[in-house]
Amino acid sequence: MSTLVAATLVALPGLALANADLEKLMSNPKNWASQAGDMYNQRYSTLKQINKSNVGKMQVAWTFSTGVLRGHEGSPLVIDGTMYLHSPFPNKVFAIDLETQTIKWKYEPKQDPQVIPQMCCDTVNRGLAYAEGKIFLQQADSMLVALDAKTGNKLWDVKNGDPKLGAVNTNAPHVFKDKVITGISGGEWGVRGFLAAYDINTGKQAWKGYSVGPDSEILIDPQKTTTWADGKVTPVGPDSSLKTWQGDQWKIGGGTTWGWYSYDKALNAVFYGTGNPSTWNPSQRPGDNKWTMSIWSRDVDSGKVNWVYQMTPFDEWDFDGINEMILADIPVKGKPTKALVHFDRNGFAYTLDRTNGALLVAEKYDPAVNWATHVDMKSGRPQVVSKYSTAQNGADVNTKGICPAALGSKDQQPASFDPETKLFYVPTNHVCMDYEPFKVEYTAGQPYVGATLSMYPAPNSHGGMGNYITWDAGSGKIVQSKSEKFSVWSGALNTAGGISCYGTLEGYLKCVDKNDIKKELFKFKTPSGIIGNVFTYEHKGKQYLGVFSGIGGWAGIGMAAGLEKDQDGLGAVGGYRELSKYTELGGSLTVFALPN
Repeated sequence: MSTLVAATLVALPGLALANADLEKLMSNPKNWASQAGDMYNQRYSTLKQINKSNVGKMQVAWTFSTGVLRGHEGSPLVIDGTMYLHSPFPNKVFAIDLETQTIKWKYEPKQDPQVIPQMCCDTVNRGLAYAEGKIFLQQADSMLVALDAKTGNKLWDVKNGDPKLGAVNTNAPHVFKDKVITGISGGEWGVRGFLAAYDINTGKQAWKGYSVGPDSEILIDPQKTTTWADGKVTPVGPDSSLKTWQGDQWKIGGGTTWGWYSYDKALNAVFYGTGNPSTWNPSQRPGDNKWTMSIWSRDVDSGKVNWVYQMTPFDEWDFDGINEMILADIPVKGKPTKALVHFDRNGFAYTLDRTNGALLVAEKYDPAVNWATHVDMKSGRPQVVSKYSTAQNGADVNTKGICPAALGSKDQQPASFDPETKLFYVPTNHVCMDYEPFKVEYTAGQPYVGATLSMYPAPNSHGGMGNYITWDAGSGKIVQSKSEKFSVWSGALNTAGGISCYGTLEGYLKCVDKNDIKKELFKFKTPSGIIGNVFTYEHKGKQYLGVFSGIGGWAGIGMAAGLEKDQDGLGAVGGYRELSKYTELGGSLTVFALPN
């Protein structure tokens, strides 16, 4: 950067920069410098050496075992010839020389194993972040750690939560500007959710914004923070959260933030989602339970809330709202739009104007969704079907046949956006449930669920538990759907080579023609089921494509944790019992390339 340009940037405080170092690394497609490859969460690469005409010839180039047999989510980072890998608990970090595949350094934190039973749905970790010579790791025990990228030496660490209260971490940290942003897990323990920002150089907390509670703690301005109501963008008004909780229930109210975050530097805004309210028994927390189950826009410098939109008021089904927010400039109903697109657990795909939070599209992206008929576009509220309302049916009543199940039409597995086709490529679940709420007392540090679940494939469907779909977010329509035997629990990747790739729970890496996803071009069985995210990079003129395999996560919790009763794992064990016929525990990275 020239002195003149640098001086100009300093002189223009209104001109927002993302982290300049990270932006530069991201702009080089040889790297995979963040979990989504960019700050918009698009998961798209301009590399095209591997393309739809030759992807079928891919071979395994190399593999690496993490030495951990639990669910492997997220993906490694690749920065200037070095790959940085993470593992589930105990959250090992490896730096690998891409030339020799040798380990340059390894970091293995010493964490109390008592953290493990405080993690609801496997001991997963969704990955690392990088900026300015530092690797950022969000450990399960809530310690946020900065490591020297060259040596692995710890530069600083900071405590983000209290595992003794169930406040643990599974999310990947994200770097925007001079801050590393992280959230918190533990909605099933009555943890009160928040998003926090720390200085990347010192670890000092810059701000912390809660999901529920008083305006001052959420960082809401009642007059300036807006929401969608009565068909328009309107101020939230005072006590917008407190008014929707009974008594002090908000203090153990959930709204955790363990998903993926995106950033628009022109707006200087971070976008993310909040999770379910606590407890899962809705009769114990009457009201809309704001601002759980919501899409948020916050100012990165101050944490102040620009706008917030609640998707599932008074959640009765655990339709956690943490899935990624994908930013894309697309036509919506014929009008060019700075859009935010979100595929929610509740089975509706939302398209909002990310500049102001206006609701533009809300449509089902799985035809099996039955708990609501539609989203009323004026109020923004889903229209609930009484038959499937666990609150109306009451505690100790087993409400049957709710679609989707609590793990949603899509969980945290991220979709991709392709700027060439203007379509979204979405890994989905096709699963329904029976849900019986019951009264539960809050005890600090103990599970605070209050519901028994059973899960099973959606009836009268293709017979499988998953689909890989393409979605038109401007009109709210499925373009194509490719069925899979099990839920597609892997993050997608699209490239300029005309391919779209994802993994399956049985362990197959698959690449399809992005213009016709029913056309399968490549299929390879990796050592274990895939819940990791596909990524790509280039080294010495050769393109590589890789993915973690290691069954686990919510879908694979029965195998990962050795659970056997159908209703264990919050109902997932019974739903995915057949999975054990197709795969076994693992923990490895498989990297593919074209033959020399």
